[in-house]
Amino acid sequence: MRLFIKSNDYLVWDVIEDDPYIPLKIENEGNMILKKKMEMGEEERKKIQINEKALHMLFCSFGPDIYSKVSFIESAKEVWDTLETTYEGTNDVKETKIGILNLSFENFKMEPDETVSKMFDRFSTIFNVLKGFGETIPEDKLVRKLLYSLPESWDGKRTAIIEAKNLKTLKLDDLVGSLLTYEIMKQGREEEKKKEEKRVEKLEVKKKKKM
Repeated sequence: MRLFIKSNDYLVWDVIEDDPYIPLKIENEGNMILKKKMEMGEEERKKIQINEKALHMLFCSFGPDIYSKVSFIESAKEVWDTLETTYEGTNDVKETKIGILNLSFENFKMEPDETVSKMFDRFSTIFNVLKGFGETIPEDKLVRKLLYSLPESWDGKRTAIIEAKNLKTLKLDDLVGSLLTYEIMKQGREEEKKKEEKRVEKLEVKKKKKM
């Protein structure tokens, strides 16, 4: 949703994030009354229109259950804040979730018989959710963590990458690509080995039959 709004109109996202909404109220003899449209200046109209555009983009993306909870709110920022609290929790809840995710990141390891693709799916889920909570992990730290999460059977490849690459500048996508290539080659060698073993077994069987 954040990406969709920013790509359509960054001013709309500014409204949601910073709340430049102008209430249509003025003070009259000590009482707050609604300002008439003809009394509004052009700049004020523009700010109100951006807020309405933000509300429109948000409301059009909601199902009936969510819409019924926020349809009465006039500020796009208040709608966004309500959604964050409802679906992400209060600040205390967020901090707890971030703590759990950070622990998952620190303890991350490649599982037995797991492919590089599946491992990276789990890995990217952790750091992308953290990013959603405002916790951005530097790419060089992601590279090192993924590299050292590999099991002992990958020691040779890990050492080769460390010796050949600068881990401070190595891109995560490039690392994953290198690991995927190595995995394919490794699987190919294992398949060839199995075929050779089967061929030897068949020869042994033929020899025994002749005897």
